[in-house]
Amino acid sequence: MNTAEYNKCVNNYADGVYRFIQKNLGDREKSRDIVQESFSRLWEKAEEVSFEKAKTYLFTTAYHTMIDMIRKDKRNTSIEDQHLNLQVSFNKYNDLQEILNRALDTLPEIQRNVITLRDYEGYSYEEIGKITGLSESQVKVYIYRGRLSLKNYIGSIEKVI
Repeated sequence: MNTAEYNKCVNNYADGVYRFIQKNLGDREKSRDIVQESFSRLWEKAEEVSFEKAKTYLFTTAYHTMIDMIRKDKRNTSIEDQHLNLQVSFNKYNDLQEILNRALDTLPEIQRNVITLRDYEGYSYEEIGKITGLSESQVKVYIYRGRLSLKNYIGSIEKVI
């Protein structure tokens, strides 16, 4: 990949990678750091990664960097912080986007990731499998279970409104 192709990748994919990470982390600064790290790694591997594979490489790198950061943060989180997060999740919200975000936050990490990649970013099951390292059937199962959990959490639209 040459410099022009790299710059084109930045223009085409930076927002999508940021949205994906932001949806899962909810922290703008950490999301920006992960996106920057992903593009740095792409630049370091520019000779090895073709322009056609750059999008998948970026999302895969961002995903794994995010997982590493989440694991590191979990080790540093105290029990009081976990209790505070639990209390916040029981508050009621009128904004549908906030309700959906809260519902996504209740999902296990892998379900939230595959649903975000599928429904927000529009990736195919095969592409999600490559990004997450799962088989296509595992991706489908996680998406199904996640959507079912979201449906149970949110309930009927009349209850939300």
